[in-house]
Amino acid sequence: MAIVPIRIALLALLVAVAGCDKDSHGAASARAPLAHVAAAPVATVNGDRAPASYPILFVTQAPVATDDAARLSVFANHLPALDAAPRGGDLMLRYPDGSLRNLTQEAGFGTDGAQGANAIAVREPSVDWDGKRALFSMVAGDGHAFWQLYEVTGLAKGERAHIARLPGQPANANNVSPLYATDGRVLFTSDRPRAGLAHLYPQLDEYEATPTTTGIWSLDRASGVLRILNHAPSGAFSPIVDSYGRVVFTRWDHLQQDQLAQRDRDAAKNGVALPFRSFNYAGEAAGAIPLPARTEVFPESRSGSEGKYGWVNAFTNNFFTVWQMNEDGSGEETLNHVGQHELAFGYLTPSFRDDPALSNRTVDTLHANRTSIRREGGLLQLREDPRHPGAYFAVAARDRGTFGTGQLVRLGADPGLNGEQMQVDPVTPGDPGDALPGGRFRNPLPLSDGSLVASHTGDERLAAGAPGLSGLRLVWLEPGATGLYRAGRPLTAGIRKTLRWTSAAGPRSWSGELWELEAVEVRPRPRPMRAQAGLEAPERAVLAEQHVSEEALRSWLVRHDLALIVTRDQTSRDRADLQQPFNLRVPGGVRTLSNSAPGGRVYDIAHFQLFEGEQLRAYPGRPGRRVIAQPMHTGRLPANPGGPDGSVQIAPDGSTAAFVPARRALSWQTTDPSGEPVVRERNWITFQAGEMRVCASCHGVNVRDQAGRPPPVTKPEALRRLLSWWKQQSQ
Repeated sequence: MAIVPIRIALLALLVAVAGCDKDSHGAASARAPLAHVAAAPVATVNGDRAPASYPILFVTQAPVATDDAARLSVFANHLPALDAAPRGGDLMLRYPDGSLRNLTQEAGFGTDGAQGANAIAVREPSVDWDGKRALFSMVAGDGHAFWQLYEVTGLAKGERAHIARLPGQPANANNVSPLYATDGRVLFTSDRPRAGLAHLYPQLDEYEATPTTTGIWSLDRASGVLRILNHAPSGAFSPIVDSYGRVVFTRWDHLQQDQLAQRDRDAAKNGVALPFRSFNYAGEAAGAIPLPARTEVFPESRSGSEGKYGWVNAFTNNFFTVWQMNEDGSGEETLNHVGQHELAFGYLTPSFRDDPALSNRTVDTLHANRTSIRREGGLLQLREDPRHPGAYFAVAARDRGTFGTGQLVRLGADPGLNGEQMQVDPVTPGDPGDALPGGRFRNPLPLSDGSLVASHTGDERLAAGAPGLSGLRLVWLEPGATGLYRAGRPLTAGIRKTLRWTSAAGPRSWSGELWELEAVEVRPRPRPMRAQAGLEAPERAVLAEQHVSEEALRSWLVRHDLALIVTRDQTSRDRADLQQPFNLRVPGGVRTLSNSAPGGRVYDIAHFQLFEGEQLRAYPGRPGRRVIAQPMHTGRLPANPGGPDGSVQIAPDGSTAAFVPARRALSWQTTDPSGEPVVRERNWITFQAGEMRVCASCHGVNVRDQAGRPPPVTKPEALRRLLSWWKQQSQ
């Protein structure tokens, strides 16, 4: 299926750039400066540099001593404990003349000195379309508390700040990264369980079973309706609504078997105590019984295995990828459907060791980007350039030990570009060893006058387990001698506090400059048009021939909390994806063979097996559960005799169609007639109730498939069969 490419979208890992010289570790080195990035404005106020013409809203943060599941961590940064999110910061507003307002203090929140009941930490402000109010997240008090969403008004000079908590949000969950949708709703990320089941709290990520956010949520302020838009088993981060109406965000793509359970299996084989004692529950219900097993059926093993087609290579997955979806949660896919072999080219492990046609190298002529990128990191904290729609500034950072800091890069992702065409430009210097000349950055903010602001630390290298940063200050960026940008003059004279608090580790104190983070420009912006999804001509024709109304079918899907997914040809795959089988045929039906790698093994594919993410994996003494893949059982599928659990038959024309559950992470694979996996999806995807998603090919064709053909436009026979079955069931 090609709703998102099986090519493992790695946009989130970019630390390098097309048009850059390539080094062995994938750090970005520039040949030319970015012409469109202006230096800070040069007008003067009282002999000093003047900022942009609009105010800048930002937060201060008491320094954090750890990068382990804490406020500035790349993942698990939503936890509210005092050591993870020290209290004492505020919501600040800087005017063009350089004057500052402490908005939380004006509204009666926060305190200096001893951090007690009125203590706060704040994060991630986001300005409304009219530029007159803003959302942010705040945790209040020194005891057990949650990050909650607040709105501030009174931003103009001469007004007084008023701050109110948003009603209707989950009260017993951490709600962060808020933003205004174009229709009055509020979008945010939360660690509320996907279906609100308290016994599943918290959801544990797919890495080391650390608490994570569950995805992006929407709150309708008028009706109070709360809904999850995408179910992210390892978390979603820092969403924005761009000028095209897309919700663009970073997602941690970590779909792999549980490494803690793997250690337990290894321990059991060696006859020693299981270190994590992992086990599965029989279901997600509160009364589900624990099972004496830690079985996993998808994806393939972390250590490799023997199969029908020889040795199956070990598979792991760890990417902070840039994704997009519509504001209602439909249309979720990697940004512009980009895949790993377009932007993270180089060595990639093929799925079957014993198939010589599969490659461990990508095809360099089939991607615009000229520099390979490092893995186990990603693109973080994206902000769209207001002067260049479709261009995004981001931080390219390692996933641990960096406090979310790294090199600034610029990603070109206009909706008209496909994955082969997308590129990244460096903005600040990179380094293959991650010792960044001139220091490290986070939270880039391109301004409407063309200048660029970011948080900066002078620390060039951060060793694993480092005790912290020397500081983080908002600075203007200015061109350096190399043509790349460097930290310039700070925006403030420094904001100081003296703080005392008691954490779980005992008494703490700190005195000095607060960190300055997450700046946003307070200005009016046009509301983009919301994307309108609709079926394409081949599928509309099938519905018409089957006398099925699209509106009636959508209504039925909504009532039953289902989505329809269709692929026109599972044998057709993007020409550049050579890591999984690409010579495919349906027994008695269509086949597609590569014209660039003739003579390779041909695989029969007969079934399309779907998996749903369920919180079944648990560990004694650790609250919450991890998501693992289970054969889909909550959708509506016609019988498929001889097929694996949760599967539909692949039609002779290569097409598939299925009714799948909404608002739950799904993945899939094609199998041969005996149920042996052939080609696997590498990501989780979420669909919305009533959504009808169609992809022409398996794994997303950018220009041509492996046989040199454009994406298929045939009417999918599998959809015709599914609709015929559906009409019989609905009568």
